[in-house]
Amino acid sequence: MADLSVTLSEIELKLRKLIALKNQLEEENSMLIRSNEDLQLEIEMLTAENSELKDKINKLIIVNVLDNEKEVGESRQLIKALVKEIDKCVAMLNAEQ
Repeated sequence: MADLSVTLSEIELKLRKLIALKNQLEEENSMLIRSNEDLQLEIEMLTAENSELKDKINKLIIVNVLDNEKEVGESRQLIKALVKEIDKCVAMLNAEQ
């Protein structure tokens, strides 16, 4: 009988340990689920921010291209004016000879 009582006590002790471990694992699981949800929200926010930044970059690229086209046009006009002036100078030199 004493042997049975000791065995029952050991089983009860192991059962209490298992219950405590189960409760601890449930708490840890809940914490991990909350952490996962928080990280999912952060991913969504960062993805949205990434999209916005890509749009801004594309807009800036377009603006820079347009600005460069203006600069190219202005440079062409300046070069044409310089070429005309050089042609005038060459014509004047040819006229003197």
